Formats: sequence, structure tokens, C-alpha cells
Amino acid sequence: MKQEWHPDPEPIETNDTAAVAVGTGVWAVALAVLLIVGPAPENTWWIWTCATGVVFGLFGIWFVRRPGRE
Repeated sequence: MKQEWHPDPEPIETNDTAAVAVGTGVWAVALAVLLIVGPAPENTWWIWTCATGVVFGLFGIWFVRRPGRE
């Protein structure tokens, strides 16, 4: 059975900077909560996970806003 060909849809316009900023903000809030509350001694890696999320998020914001993109 042969399927009928359909043209590809147009790409959806998105605000990549806002999406990355929201994710970075969530990581920052989680980091702040963990620094205030303090995790159990065996779960201190949670702090480093949140800190890494914030750092990668800042890199992501720079990456999507850099000159010459598109």
C-alpha cells in the first residue's frame, strides 16, 4: 500500500531563551531550597546537581542568544 506524500509542516516559532531561562530558574530555586534546608549527609550530591544545572542553564542562555545564530 502506497501512502500519499504530504509536505513537511513549517517549523514552529519558539522563544528558546525563555525556555532555557525557566529551566535555569527552577534549578536555582532548588539550589536555594537545598542550601537553606540542607540535605541529609548522604545526599549532598543534590546540591552539586542543582549547581551544575544552573551553570549549564547559564551556558544554554548564552548559547541560544549568541550572535550569528540563524
